[in-house]
Amino acid sequence: MEAKNKNISFVPIKKENNYRTLIIISLISLGLVITFCLSLSIGSVSLSLDDIYQALWHKGETLNQVIVWDLRLPRILAAFIVGAALGTSGALLQGMLRNSLATPFLLGISAGAGLVVVVLITLDLFLFMIPLASWLGAILTTTLVYFLARQDNNINVERLILGGVAVSSLFGAIQTTLLLLSEDGRIQKALNWIVGSLNGRGWAELSIAGPYIIITLIIACLLARYVNVLNLGDELAVSLGIPLGRSRLFIGGTATLLAASAVSIAGLIGFVGLLVPHSIRFLLKSNDYRLLIPLSAVGGAMVLAWADLLSRIGAVELPVGAVTALFGSPLFVWLLYRRSF
Repeated sequence: MEAKNKNISFVPIKKENNYRTLIIISLISLGLVITFCLSLSIGSVSLSLDDIYQALWHKGETLNQVIVWDLRLPRILAAFIVGAALGTSGALLQGMLRNSLATPFLLGISAGAGLVVVVLITLDLFLFMIPLASWLGAILTTTLVYFLARQDNNINVERLILGGVAVSSLFGAIQTTLLLLSEDGRIQKALNWIVGSLNGRGWAELSIAGPYIIITLIIACLLARYVNVLNLGDELAVSLGIPLGRSRLFIGGTATLLAASAVSIAGLIGFVGLLVPHSIRFLLKSNDYRLLIPLSAVGGAMVLAWADLLSRIGAVELPVGAVTALFGSPLFVWLLYRRSF
C-alpha cells in the first residue's frame, strides 16, 4: 500500500500543545501502572506491595504466589491486551469511516462471533473450540460485510455501515431464536460469554491470542498516517495518491483482527472501542491519529482493567461487559449532550 506521493506528512503538533500532550501521556502511563498494582493487590485476598513483590520473584508464601501468578497476573494482562485491542480498533474505524459513532462491532464482529458461540453452546458441540470458533465467525462475517460494501472495486463507506447493520440484525435474530429454544442451563452459559467476561482467563488464552494482538497493534500504529489522510476526505486522499479501496480494506482488516482477537479471549465487550478514542481525542484537543492510536491502546487497556477490578470487588462477580455498559452508557449520553463529537 504505497502512495504515489511518498512525502505524505502532516503539520507537526503545535509547540503550545507539546506540554499538554506530554502531560497527558505521562498521566495515562502513570494511571496504567497504578491500575496494574491495584489489580494485583485488591481481591478476595488483599496483598500488600511487599507481598506482590515477593510473589513476583517466586518468594514468600506459596498461596500469594499462586494468587499472583495463576489468578491475577494473567487476568490483568488479558484485560490489558483486550482493552488495547478494542480501543485501537475503535480509533482505526472512526478515522477510516470518518464516523465518530463507529465501533469495533460496526462491521458485524459481535454478530458473527455471538452467533457461532450460541450455536456451539445450544447444540453442546465442540465447546473447547469456542475461542477459535468465535474468532473465525467474526472474521467471516466481516468479510461478508466488506463484500456487500464493494462498489466499482472500492469500499463504499455508506454501504459498509448499512451492510454491517443488516447482517448484525439478521444474525441477532437467529441468535435470539436459538436461545429461546435452548435449555435454561445452556442459555446462562451463552449469556455469560456474550456479555463478556475475564473470569477464568489464564496463560493459555494469552499465549494463543496475545502475540497476534501485539503484532497487529504495531501494524495499527504504522497505519496512522494513512488514517489521517482518509479522515480528511476522499478527494484529498486520492490527490495524495492513496488507493482508497486497498487502504480501507487494510485498515478495516487490521481493526477487525484486533476486535476479533479480543472477542476470542473475553467475549463481547462494548463501549471501550467507542468511548476511549473519544476521550483521548477530547483530552488531546487533536485529531492526529499518530497520537490517537497508541494512546487509545493504552487508554483502552487501563479502562478495561479498571472495569475488571470493579467487577470482582463485590460479593458477587459481575461480567466485565456489564460493568463497561453500566458506566459507558451514561458517559455516552453525556457525550451526546455535550456534542463532543
